[in-house]
Amino acid sequence: MGSCLSAEQGKTQSSMLSSSTSTSSRRFKNRLSNSFFRSYGSPTLDSKRDEWLQGIPGRMFNNDSSECASLFTKQGKKGVNQDSMIVWENFGLNEDTTFCGIFDGHGPYGHLVSRRVRDSLPLKVLAYWDQISENEYIKENTMDILMRIKSSEENLYLDDECDSPIAHSVNFNERGSNYSEFFKILKEAFLRASRSMDKELKNHPYIDSHYSGTTAVILAIQGKNLIMGNIGDSRAVLGTRDENGSLKAIQMTLDFKPLIKYEVERIIRCRGRVFAVPDEPEVYRVWLPDDDFPGLAMTRAFGDFCLKDYGLISQPELTYRKLSVRDEFIVLASDGIWDVLSNEKVVDIVASSPNQSYAARCVVDLALRFWRVKYPTSRTDDCAVICLFFNVDSPTVVSSTASSLENEGIETSATDVSDITENETQIASHDWSSLQGMSRATTMLKLPMLDIPPR
Repeated sequence: MGSCLSAEQGKTQSSMLSSSTSTSSRRFKNRLSNSFFRSYGSPTLDSKRDEWLQGIPGRMFNNDSSECASLFTKQGKKGVNQDSMIVWENFGLNEDTTFCGIFDGHGPYGHLVSRRVRDSLPLKVLAYWDQISENEYIKENTMDILMRIKSSEENLYLDDECDSPIAHSVNFNERGSNYSEFFKILKEAFLRASRSMDKELKNHPYIDSHYSGTTAVILAIQGKNLIMGNIGDSRAVLGTRDENGSLKAIQMTLDFKPLIKYEVERIIRCRGRVFAVPDEPEVYRVWLPDDDFPGLAMTRAFGDFCLKDYGLISQPELTYRKLSVRDEFIVLASDGIWDVLSNEKVVDIVASSPNQSYAARCVVDLALRFWRVKYPTSRTDDCAVICLFFNVDSPTVVSSTASSLENEGIETSATDVSDITENETQIASHDWSSLQGMSRATTMLKLPMLDIPPR
């Protein structure tokens, strides 16, 4: 159920893990001991950074709400809350632009990794957006924030190697007017920012990300244009109306767990291993080639550098949608929500909330009750939710180039891909040897699954 198996959990499962686990556990504990002090960072630098970030208008990262957003997180019973979240209205001083993100940390320093990504990734997106954009209005509005970053001695670790033209950055079918200039620019900014974020974590002097990491589901909305990026198993679900006016849930992201065929094939090609342990036969995990360790329950993440040579990647899947008058809100949440609540249930809760400002808390409260009923012997996971409400003044036509993913009747599983509505086009093979992202436009495919027996 957890994102990765700790050294302590490995001891309780010694009957099915090989003898090499003890070596991995010792190496794991030694690394924790050596990195204890440096992982808690420089208090002076961190306090200056936090003070500057907290002074940015429209930036929310605690339990809060605004006219169009509600965000709430609650610690589970596994220790410190490793979930982080952000809603940044007027992103880059653009009045019609909002940035949101949920980051679910895991590992001994997952809380530090998720917070670092929460704070740094939006700044990187903004910096690359300014770098790529030819819009003088955007450049003028972002200049003030970027100058503050430089004056505060905050290093964004921008990757100079990512200066390739946009057209060559991803394997993507450009289809003329179906995709806005906003998407073409932001998809490149998201990809560059993600590469730069992982490089920053790897080189960070105070945060040890070797056995720790975080998921990330982020979005930027400008006017009616919505672009999303997803790494890991956090999820975004859209609440919209069908032709009859009935509310329905559309899953906008794919949970990157070790069940999807092309994800598992990539890991195996890189000599990583995927299997489930007898105590959790339904949870497949990623393991090192020669050690039954660390047992990561996802195939993409920031950090987790112990697995980066063995198939784990931090490239986001990108999704674009042209919002219509039928689209009412979108919910971003960590897997602590989706493990116990279906997409439809979450959308119903948000829609029936007596006040939009309490919508995120209503979802978290119900999820915690479901945890106690559904998994009475398990420790409750951390939960984080963002509800972003749209205000579309006039109807538009959703891009007709692709269909959407609709999960119907999912009760528990965060990755029940068998319930995905089949698209007309089957997934093509992807070469992940280069640092490229995967882009689509409101398209989710029925992905081939691997039949992997428990070890």
